[in-house]
Amino acid sequence: MTTEVPTRVPTRVPAGDDRGFAGWLRDFEDEARVREERGDPGWGRGARLEACVVRSLQRFQIGEDGDGAFLIGKAEAAGDAEYAAAVRLFIAEEQNHARMLGLLLGAAGAPLLDRHWSDAVFVRARRAMGLRVELLTLMVAEVVALGYYGALHRGTRDPLTAEVAARLVADERRHVPFHCRRLRQGLARFPGPARRVVTGLWRAAVAGAAVVVAADHGRALRRLGTGRRRFVLDVLAEARAAEDLLHGR
Repeated sequence: MTTEVPTRVPTRVPAGDDRGFAGWLRDFEDEARVREERGDPGWGRGARLEACVVRSLQRFQIGEDGDGAFLIGKAEAAGDAEYAAAVRLFIAEEQNHARMLGLLLGAAGAPLLDRHWSDAVFVRARRAMGLRVELLTLMVAEVVALGYYGALHRGTRDPLTAEVAARLVADERRHVPFHCRRLRQGLARFPGPARRVVTGLWRAAVAGAAVVVAADHGRALRRLGTGRRRFVLDVLAEARAAEDLLHGR
C-alpha cells in the first residue's frame, strides 16, 4: 500500500519550539519509536526500476550515507545538550535513508556505488566552516531532496519505491523546520541587511544545486514524469517555504 506524501509546506513544528529544542528532541524520539513499531517496507516483494532511475538512486544513496561526526561535533560545541541530542537522532534518520535506499536498490537487483563526485564536493563544503554554514549547506541538500523524492513518489509505478519515497519525504519535511529553527536562532545575531545577504546567497546556492541535479539526473526525472524545468521550479518552491520558516513567517 502506498504511503501518502505530506503537502509541500514543511510541517510538524513541535509544541514548545519557541522555548528551545526539548520539543524537537521529543519529536525525534517519538519518530524513532514509530519507525521501530512500523518496521520496514516489504523488501521481499522486489522492485522494478528503469536503468536510468537505478543510476539516479545510486547517487542519492551515497549522498544520504555518512556518520555525521562533523555535524555532531559542532552541535555539541554549541553548548545546547538537547539540540546536540536531537542532531544525533537526525543523523540516525539520514543514515536510515541511506539504508532504505540501499535495500530498495537491492530489491531491484542493483549494486551500490562506492563514491560519486557530487557527494565528495558537498561533504567538503559542509565541513569547511562552522555550524551555521554547515546547516545552510545541509539545507540546500534537504530542499533538493524534497523535490527529488517527491518526483520519485509521483512518477514511479513500483509500489515499493513509492512507499520508500513517501517515507523519505515525510522525514525531510520534519528536518527542514528543525534546521530552520537553529538557523533562525543563529542568524538573529546579525543585522537585517546581513541576514538578507545570507538568505540571498543561500537561495542562489539552492538554484545552482537544483540546476546541477536536474542536468545530472535529467533522464531519470523525465522517466518519472518530471522534466528538468519542473524539477528546478519544485525545488525553488520548497526553498521559498523553508525561507519563510527561516525568517519566522
